[in-house]
Amino acid sequence: MEYQNPQPVVPNRPATSPAPGPGRTVISETAVAKVAGIAARAVPGVYSLGSGPSRALGAIRDAVGSSDHAAGVHAEVGETQVAVDITLVASYGTPLHALANAVRVAVYHAVEELVGLQVIEVNVEVTDVYVPPPVKTTAPAAPEREALL
Repeated sequence: MEYQNPQPVVPNRPATSPAPGPGRTVISETAVAKVAGIAARAVPGVYSLGSGPSRALGAIRDAVGSSDHAAGVHAEVGETQVAVDITLVASYGTPLHALANAVRVAVYHAVEELVGLQVIEVNVEVTDVYVPPPVKTTAPAAPEREALL
C-alpha cells in the first residue's frame, strides 16, 4: 500500500512565498525501505542486510556497480504510519540485543525525519553473525647464508 498525503506538508518558507497549490504526495514502500536500509547499514556492528540468497544477489549487484539499498528491508506503508522489518547479519563481537536496539533507533529517526510518517514498529531479525577469516601470518623468512666453498 502506498501512502497518500491528503494535506501537503509545507516546509518553513519565507512569508513572501505563495502557498503550494493542490496536489497529493505518494510515498512508496520501496522509498521507505531504502531510507530504512541506509539508516540500518550506518549502524556500527551491522555487517550486511538480508538473508543468504539476498546477500548473494547483492554481491552480484556490487560486482557490476549497482546496489540495492532496500535489500533485507520490508516496509508496510499506511496512510500516516509505517512498519519496517529488517533482516541483518551482525559482525562478530557485537552484542546482538544492543545492535538490534541501535538499528531500531536509527530507522525510527530516519524514516520519521526523512519520510514524515509515524513509525509504529521496527522488527529486527538477526539471521547470522559474520566471523572474519583468520589473518594469515607468514613466518619470517630465514636469513640467507652465503655458501662457503
